Amino acid sequence: MPDPVSDKSSRRKIFAIRQPVSRFQIIVSAIGIWVVFFGIWLLATETGAVNQLLVPAPQKVLVTIYELFVERGFASDVGISIGRVIVAFLAASLVAIPLGVVMGAFPAAEAIFNPFVSAWRYLPAPSFIPVLLMWFGTGEAPKLALLFIGVVFFLITLVMDHTKNVRNELIETALTLGAGRGTIVRSVILPAVLPNIVVAMRQMLAVTWTYLVIAEIVASTTGIGAMMMRARRFLHTDEIMAGIIVIGVLGLTFDLLFDRLHRWLFPYLQEKR
Repeated sequence: MPDPVSDKSSRRKIFAIRQPVSRFQIIVSAIGIWVVFFGIWLLATETGAVNQLLVPAPQKVLVTIYELFVERGFASDVGISIGRVIVAFLAASLVAIPLGVVMGAFPAAEAIFNPFVSAWRYLPAPSFIPVLLMWFGTGEAPKLALLFIGVVFFLITLVMDHTKNVRNELIETALTLGAGRGTIVRSVILPAVLPNIVVAMRQMLAVTWTYLVIAEIVASTTGIGAMMMRARRFLHTDEIMAGIIVIGVLGLTFDLLFDRLHRWLFPYLQEKR
């Protein structure tokens, strides 16, 4: 007969607050939640709870993904979309990281730039589509500009906030030792905030992916979003769902790569956990 005390202790151990879990539990949990998701999706389509014209069965979507890559050259669209995300995100990072560090390190710089940056954060990036089309035409520029606008101002704010949270004791010690402003920024503030900058970049890269489809409906004939818009015209919901799944897989892949990068660059942080 099972011991209720041990069962209660086991449940408490699994769901303990802020206690690390085993790698086995992480893998099982990650697989299990997707099994549940696809199981509910399959059950809904097989029982007729949803219209399969609007919500196709998961196996049909998987077959569509295979056909898109093998028979219809979808890999080139995926490559184009990845390129757009990477170029726009790198451009945003090159602007946001130096400016965010300067704003976080120097209150005078924050007083100048923060009112401007804060105002732009509340403007929806898609509202700029008509203006971007008038300025840049229908080439790559408006798509990259939209992705850039969608991420740069949030990334500036995150980097600024992380920089402001660098411990004052580090800065005061450097001042006591006679370090100048440039030396403090380069040798004290930047190394201290760099792990959090990588975390902020990882978070904002996800936002860049969320704007991808919007960017690629801007007079585009290539990319994942363009494929999804063509599918919408012919009610090919399976292709739209396939595009959504591909974007999700790509986003998860980039997220895991950033996590690996963070572990590789800052192994000492992993040892503290």
